[in-house]
Amino acid sequence: MVCLLLLSCKDKNPDIPVTPVIPTNGIDTDPIAFAAPFSGVPVIKEVVMYEVNLRAFSADGNFKGVQARLDSIKALGVNVLWLMPIHPVGVLNSVGGLGSPYAVKNYKEINTEFGTLDDLQILVKEAHNRNMAVIVDWVANHTAWDNPWITAHPDWYTKDAAGKIAIPAGTNWNDVADLNYDNATMRLFMINAMKYWVLKANLDGFRCDYADGIPQDFWKQAFDSLKTIPNRNYILLAEGIRSDHFDAGFQLNYGWDFYGKLKNTYKSNLNPSGIFQMHFTELGNIPSNRFKLRFTTNHDESAWTDTPITLFNGQAGAMSAFVLSSYLGGVPLLYNGQEVGRADKTPFFTRSPINWQLNPSILAEYKRLLAFRQASNALKEGTVTTFPDDNVVAFKKIFQTEQVVVLVNIRNAISNFQLPAGLANTTWQNALDNTTLNLNTQLALTPYQYLILKP
Repeated sequence: MVCLLLLSCKDKNPDIPVTPVIPTNGIDTDPIAFAAPFSGVPVIKEVVMYEVNLRAFSADGNFKGVQARLDSIKALGVNVLWLMPIHPVGVLNSVGGLGSPYAVKNYKEINTEFGTLDDLQILVKEAHNRNMAVIVDWVANHTAWDNPWITAHPDWYTKDAAGKIAIPAGTNWNDVADLNYDNATMRLFMINAMKYWVLKANLDGFRCDYADGIPQDFWKQAFDSLKTIPNRNYILLAEGIRSDHFDAGFQLNYGWDFYGKLKNTYKSNLNPSGIFQMHFTELGNIPSNRFKLRFTTNHDESAWTDTPITLFNGQAGAMSAFVLSSYLGGVPLLYNGQEVGRADKTPFFTRSPINWQLNPSILAEYKRLLAFRQASNALKEGTVTTFPDDNVVAFKKIFQTEQVVVLVNIRNAISNFQLPAGLANTTWQNALDNTTLNLNTQLALTPYQYLILKP
């Protein structure tokens, strides 16, 4: 989550007239469930996640625009849809554009920019009909300055030394006010709001924004409460890297360290061994049956840093990096526009519709790569054997009787890979086009070429 500097640092507690709209005599009763729980929530090892920036996804920038392309998302091999925040945006956050969706004005309302509750319910229903689960971004660390909690319950917020409500510590996020998780009542209202959307829109979980900024015991409290809703399975993703996320109930958190190593290896021509070292370090620090989200971009990276096309030196480099992020381990993420090779940055404070006609060949390649991954238990849960090389990331994954060999040239030049024992003088099938490949003792790989091999 990134917020722009929209208020002066000295003006952390603006005097905004707001009529409280939250209950003052207790927490709302949970609503009646809108629909029966979705029975097709995938187990985590099978997840292929797709992030939707509503403002960029369609020309209209709304729920209906996503609904119209559900078949295209499904055709990628996606089974979990993640919607960026759906709530109204704080008024002070609208300077210079529509504002950050991560400045939430009201947790139980929908941003009319995106449509209505009915529109969201229909979108979720249609996604479920296509066997895709739907999760939404949940911004629990802070609120907009015109959220009604500010005036109704200022004690729910962190205060600075002068006694004024503060922005999140260590940030320049002046468009949001930091919530105080020492307040037990605020916690209950937050959990009540999370349950509201599970029941009111039949959602299947949450991507929890800036999860590292919130006490672990709150997440456990929230998820324990969500589990009291009968017959629900959830996808729970933490935007963060803390190991205690998994003790709280998250099944996934971010593979930021792996992403950073991957990006720097391409940028600075580092030795590929660092990619393996980071992979094993990340996965070695989490419990079994818990996973890292692996990606080559997301909304923050494509808005503030750059797109995979730039970061990985063109279309070929971007595709080779995606092979490593999705085939070595973890759960893969795609961010809208990535699959058509959008080269321009994708903002989320403003509108910037994606041209879905870009680069059909890239779209076809993403489909092939994800289709094979989903069909391969070796790629999803196999043990990894690495083959050292100065320019090629080479490894084999084995699960029971299945084995897959992955060779990725990470250089923008031809790399001559000396085949190790066990690969030299063997015959394989190219998993993406079913052609036969007879290996000798050396293999010349063109710039950023990758090969996915099966017996």
